[in-house]
Formats: sequence, C-alpha cells, structure tokens
Amino acid sequence: MKKQDVIFILGVAVVLLPFFISEPVFRFYHTFNAEHGMVMSFIKFAILSTLGEMIGLRISTGLYVRRGFGILPRMLVWGILGMGINAAMVIFSNGTPVFLQYLGMDDAVAVFQGEGISWRKAFVAFIVSVSMNTFFAPVFMTLHKITDTHILATGGTLRGFFTPIRMGDVMSGLNWHALWGFVFKKTIPFFWFPAHTVTFLLPGNSRVLCAALLGVVLGVLLAIGARKSNVKTK
Repeated sequence: MKKQDVIFILGVAVVLLPFFISEPVFRFYHTFNAEHGMVMSFIKFAILSTLGEMIGLRISTGLYVRRGFGILPRMLVWGILGMGINAAMVIFSNGTPVFLQYLGMDDAVAVFQGEGISWRKAFVAFIVSVSMNTFFAPVFMTLHKITDTHILATGGTLRGFFTPIRMGDVMSGLNWHALWGFVFKKTIPFFWFPAHTVTFLLPGNSRVLCAALLGVVLGVLLAIGARKSNVKTK
C-alpha cells in the first residue's frame, strides 16, 4: 500500500466516521434525509460516485487524481445524476407493481409494500429492477459517458464544463462497441439486475442510501469501462 492509498483511506474515514460514532450526527442525517431526499441524493452521489471514479482511476492508472480529471465537474454531474436515480427509483418502484397488477398479479402492490421478505416480494423487486435498468440505465450511462468525455475535453475545469457540449461530435466519437459489450451487456444484467433487486427489498428510506453506496461500484465500473474504451480506440 502506497502513501497515496493511506491518505485516501484516512480522508474517507474522516468524512464517514462521524456518522457511525456520533448519534446526534446520525440523527441529523436521518432527519434531513427523510425531509430533503433529493438534496441528500445529490450529496450522496456527488461524494460516493466520484470516490468510485477515483478508485477506478487508481486501478487503471495508479493515480487517484490526474491533470484534467475534474473532481468538481464530476461531483456536479454525479449529484445531478443522483437526483435522476432517486426519481427513477420512485417512479419504477411505484409504477412497476401497478403494471404487474394490470398483467394479472392482483396483489403485486400489497406484496411489494408489505413487511418482511418473501419469494413473491423478491419477484416483484426483481421485475422493478429489470424495468428500471432496462429503460433508464442505458440512457443514464450514455449521458454519463457524454459528460465524462466533455469534462476530459475541456480540461476538467468548471469553467470548461459550462461551455456548450458538442453533442453531435461527442456522440459520434463514442465507442459504442465498448459501451454495448461491457457497460450494457455485462454490467446491467449480471450486476445491476441482482444488485437493485436487493436494493428494492430494503425499506423505502434505505434504498437511496444503498443506491448511493452502489454508486461507488458504478463509478469503478464506468471508469474501467471508459479506460477499456480508450484502449480499444487507440
């Protein structure tokens, strides 16, 4: 373990430790999270998913940060995407059980909202996960790739980030083979379907936190996928 790894781990511990050792801090978090869910979604994803990308960068290049990486623009993007994920979770966790009732599973809503865990509840949670990750995740991941490309192209600065995105040029320059072959075809069915099934089995007030923690994994996966894409295009 190198010095930069020790500093990184200590920094993360300093940020997260108060929530585990201080009851007032935890109560404040719990209350604020319940009353301002979208704000907390922004904060959680801005911090955790950016950390995930930093870890992904460390895995692929040996560095947590490098010139042009753009920590602040990435935090801003992840915060906004985090609010989108929160919205998607609300929409799909409420709409999918209703659709299952429309298809003939008359107790889908009651089963999904009920206490405890059963095979029927797990089935509904799985369908919710599949629905969200099939219809929402590809668009979300493509948008993230577009913003990631824009951040790198503008030097990782906030000023550069707020310049217009050359959407046509960026989209035509994406490695769609890598996006499909790794991000869509592998991470969605083999990781996100089961991971979000577990997430939707949790109580409603814990789902966004779990999704934010999974955001660390998402940051790593997308960062590694981006590096693979860059290697294949050289």
